Amino acid sequence: MVGADFGVFILLTAAMGFSIFLSLPIVYSRRAQGRWAVGLNAAAIGILIFLLADVFSDASTILYPNGSYVANPWYSIAFAVAFVVAFAVLYFVDNIPRGSPLATEATSDGISGPRTTAIIIALGIGLQNLTEGLVFGGNWAAGSLGVVAVVFLGFFLQNITEGFPIASPFLGTNARRTVATMVGLFLIGGAPTLIGGAVGYFWTSPLLLVIFDALAIGAITYVIMPMLRVAFRPLETRAASLARNRLVYAGILVGFVVGFAVNAI
Repeated sequence: MVGADFGVFILLTAAMGFSIFLSLPIVYSRRAQGRWAVGLNAAAIGILIFLLADVFSDASTILYPNGSYVANPWYSIAFAVAFVVAFAVLYFVDNIPRGSPLATEATSDGISGPRTTAIIIALGIGLQNLTEGLVFGGNWAAGSLGVVAVVFLGFFLQNITEGFPIASPFLGTNARRTVATMVGLFLIGGAPTLIGGAVGYFWTSPLLLVIFDALAIGAITYVIMPMLRVAFRPLETRAASLARNRLVYAGILVGFVVGFAVNAI
């Protein structure tokens, strides 16, 4: 049954999910080129690594009840299956044979093109935001207003940072990225917050949380690998590669720390 507060709930959930669009000005900044592009790409990887840890911390309280080191077997099976499904689906999307009507663009060395990589990243973040919406909706329905306030602020700020991983495949390239393209990608990443919120408002369960968390973890795990491959792709000279690698290491660390700091507020 829809409560009188449902409208307010939807507005807050939308604000939380669509705060991802607040990163657009930086993504389109002229400074997001050259070394800045390398640094932002690396920071995006760091943010995704933090999201992996953050999402698993949510699932772990269900998988390992009461702080036990013995996992619940049924929840563990559900987690493993959902993880594999998410990973396998993204692998299939990323590796459709060339010549197929569904094939996506790829670079000359076989690495997926910026648009394909951005779509995959957006899907992974969308699954993660699906879980965030579920948590927000469940706490709202339970009347835990103190928790709701903390969850809203944390997810609102965290979602701002999630625009960078989605945009990162385009940074430092000549790939065309229209405003419509970026808005579509950000909708893929942010809109699932509304879906998860609506589900959580009406019904939620530990099993559903575990499945959503595992889907998000499987997707983000797959997303990180091609990003690392591109980040550490050899350059023309060894000296250039070493200089770029140092910047990547620093960027990943900064991205992780930023994700942690935002989540801790």
